[in-house]
Amino acid sequence: MIVLVLGGTRSGKSQVAETIAAGFGAPVAYIATARCEPDDTDFGNRIDAHRRRRPPAWRTVEEPCDLPAALAAVDGTAMIDSLGTWLANAPDFAADVAGLCDSLAAFPGDVVVVSEEVGLSLVPVPDVARRFVDALGDCNTAVARVADRVLLVVAGRTLELGRD
Repeated sequence: MIVLVLGGTRSGKSQVAETIAAGFGAPVAYIATARCEPDDTDFGNRIDAHRRRRPPAWRTVEEPCDLPAALAAVDGTAMIDSLGTWLANAPDFAADVAGLCDSLAAFPGDVVVVSEEVGLSLVPVPDVARRFVDALGDCNTAVARVADRVLLVVAGRTLELGRD
């Protein structure tokens, strides 16, 4: 089973994904894609909050760049948090989305993938921001194609998105 959990900043998407991953019953490998600069205390605090929420039995794999390889190296249930930070770590936002989709489809266990939904806001003025929004929208669409379930989290409420 592949579950994609989408939502905006502070929507509750990671908590929803954690509950789903825990419900699969297998040992969970939490693949964290964020990397934090030492002077970014706000982002560091956000990462620490995620760490504190994880059950002690979950294994954490920190991989900001090669997500397909990280997924291939774990077993049981995998939780990836998040595609937006993974994409932001790639030069010119050119992450291996096709390789990720192949890895997701080939993964023998259950996978819960968290991603930011940035397509519900204004079109950003700076070129780099528009390129990021476009790249993440394309990435989310590609992952949704291989996902069995796609959920949208808004204000802590979850909506299941149907297939077209």
